[in-house]
Amino acid sequence: MHSTLPEKILNFCLDAGADFAEIYEEETRKTNLSLKDNAIEGASASIIYGVGIRMFFGNEVLYGFASDSSENTLLGIAKDLACARNAKRVANMQSGKEHNYTSFNEVLFKDPRISGQAFKKDFLFAANSSARAKGEKIIQVESGISDAVQNIKIWNSEGLKISDKRARIRFSVNATAAEGSERTNAHEAPGALGGYEFLDSLPVENLSALCAERALRMLSAPYIKGGQMPVVMGNAFGGVIFHEACGHPLETEAVRRQASPFCGKLGEQIAHSVLTAIDDGTLSGVWGSLAVDDEGTPTQKTILIENGILKNFLSDRVGAKELGLPLTGSARRESYKYAPVSRMRNTFIAPGESTLEDMLATVDNGLYAAKMAGGSVNPATGEFNFAVEEGYEIKNGRLADVVRGATLIGLGHEILPRISMVGNDLELAAGMCGASSGHVPTAVGQPSIKVDSILVGGR
Repeated sequence: MHSTLPEKILNFCLDAGADFAEIYEEETRKTNLSLKDNAIEGASASIIYGVGIRMFFGNEVLYGFASDSSENTLLGIAKDLACARNAKRVANMQSGKEHNYTSFNEVLFKDPRISGQAFKKDFLFAANSSARAKGEKIIQVESGISDAVQNIKIWNSEGLKISDKRARIRFSVNATAAEGSERTNAHEAPGALGGYEFLDSLPVENLSALCAERALRMLSAPYIKGGQMPVVMGNAFGGVIFHEACGHPLETEAVRRQASPFCGKLGEQIAHSVLTAIDDGTLSGVWGSLAVDDEGTPTQKTILIENGILKNFLSDRVGAKELGLPLTGSARRESYKYAPVSRMRNTFIAPGESTLEDMLATVDNGLYAAKMAGGSVNPATGEFNFAVEEGYEIKNGRLADVVRGATLIGLGHEILPRISMVGNDLELAAGMCGASSGHVPTAVGQPSIKVDSILVGGR
């Protein structure tokens, strides 16, 4: 975009009566390589380029975008937005705020565009061989590597000019075990903010072997008998339930619409006193981290719940303005085609003092959900239903038989007070989160935790 064009557009927006205006320019290059049936299944590369313009008129927000940055196109978008509002007010753009941010790992950054697709296939075939070596019952292995390099620039009518370069890479492997008509799957998908240095230390063969072993273990397991019972949940991806059932309702996008069970509860006890929950975008190299959010606000560590007390919500400019809250650097979007809204970054339950053995010892008859899988949630109510990928019965304080078919069912805000023990084994896991501003990379996480009572669905 020509250096003088952003100021021209922003001044037009203000002259048209906007209280605030913003321009977001993005160029993202993505590649993907995948393997299936012992062979490379697909290879793709794409370039995304576009510009979005946002205008605020009080609490009314209008957004438009285009895939080119010509003056006629961008001024046309601004005029269309102004006409939609039909407002008039003259103001002047403030000046002088220019910043440049770069991805956390730029010093060690191995650009995937230089490495090329051929570099990746050795990792995929190694994963395939390692998983299939676990036996003939492993009938399918799928693996993949995806990466993205994103360059963004943001200008706004408060004088902000900012740029950021972000790179992310993710490896995935899925193993399918079969015997007769029975099928079980196991999945791993670690990712990082950075380049191909991530693969240098990633134990691809070990991850794939563990995946296959888990699929085989669950293949021979009996189905669980469901009911209300205590559950000890494993670390890392176990945090997906907190992310979905509690994290989304703590975003101002939900709170300002009165679509959260936590509305009006800042400062109140909403969880057991052992629980502290954090959303932190500053963790170096972690999948969901950012230097600045998609409004140009520096990212930060935000304590959501401290010792059971609700301390903060995650905010973007719209939510902060409507609710009278500070900005938390949480405005995110999938691409220039979306206006940013408040979203999670790296969201996790902070470590406590208990060990996994401590938690198991308190349970006479329950479930150990060692690894969680996917599920569904209603963000407005916090109602969730998540499958357990790997589960074990707990009998008399000890792990017993492996079981399958378990699902965890409940309401997030009702489960929080029942988390009575928090472990000391925090781990994070990469994921993709979908909401009104598209799909963005986020990390979930927790230590092992004990929920005193939760409904477990079975077969």
